[in-house]
Amino acid sequence: MKNITKTALLCAAMLSLTACSPADPDVSEPDSSAVSDSSVVPNSSAETSEASSETSTVETQEEESYMEKYKDIITELAPKEIVGKREGVTYPEFQRLTYYSSTAERDTPVNVLLPADYSEDREYPVLYILHGYYDNEGWMARDIVGVSAMLNNLCADGDAEEMIVVLPYIYCSKDMPYCTGMDLQNSLNYDNFINDLMTDLMPFIESSFSVAKGRENTAITGFSMGGRESLFIGLSRPDVFGYIGAACPAPGLTPVPGSAAHPGQLQDHEMVFEDNAPYVLLISASKSDGVVGLYPSNYRDNFDLNGVENLWHQMQSTGHDHTSVTPHLYNFMRLIFKK
Repeated sequence: MKNITKTALLCAAMLSLTACSPADPDVSEPDSSAVSDSSVVPNSSAETSEASSETSTVETQEEESYMEKYKDIITELAPKEIVGKREGVTYPEFQRLTYYSSTAERDTPVNVLLPADYSEDREYPVLYILHGYYDNEGWMARDIVGVSAMLNNLCADGDAEEMIVVLPYIYCSKDMPYCTGMDLQNSLNYDNFINDLMTDLMPFIESSFSVAKGRENTAITGFSMGGRESLFIGLSRPDVFGYIGAACPAPGLTPVPGSAAHPGQLQDHEMVFEDNAPYVLLISASKSDGVVGLYPSNYRDNFDLNGVENLWHQMQSTGHDHTSVTPHLYNFMRLIFKK
């Protein structure tokens, strides 16, 4: 496969970036108000004739996008009850597996969560969730993030589709087994994950489990560096990923203002989908993020300037840790695979 990795270097502002902060087991009460910059399709004028109104209504329904249809379900935080375990609901555990990565030329770990009633007689959509700088495939599998509890509660309530969840190790290098610092080479090793994903990991998942293929059945999201990479992968392969998310994505996808040494993976004008626009593009950011701050809004602004429909989810009191990841995944898992 053609190597898609481009030169990338984290800006000076990211030198303090860590993939997670001290864990806080408390989850705030939800804010039921929807947060989105998407505009609402206007209704037809009351002064038009009944026939014209009916025609306009049909056209409006046809023109309403997937994001427009579901944007109002976005809430700032996840309800406390959705991340706790209930009686009568089965909560599968992540399976730790390994696959051979020809990209990294080594066996590579991956965590996989199957639906509670997984059956080879059915095919399931797949969600890939990418970890942040310095971390590994185990970060998202922790109980404090709540992926299994939250997803299975949502499925039990009929608010999410059954899916396979894949937590990969996204540091990909033939020469370096793990991240050693925030510099050019380490960043390039994270950027190289797109090649491992397409060449090695996805074929492994599809050969090992009963997977529903197609972009309408494939989603990707991530946190911090993983959020930056999920945006890069989604923009690079929109033919594969129909649903794209990012929680507190790190700087570096595009050039950082004032940093001449930071060319970015993409230029601002390249943040666009020529074909295969995603059904969902959700960017979550914390107003109190002490690591990347509201830098994710730069990505949102680029998408807006390029005419790319997106959903903006801003949290007021969370940080650069699981407190932002959990509400992002709560919203994202309810949005995906409904197409």
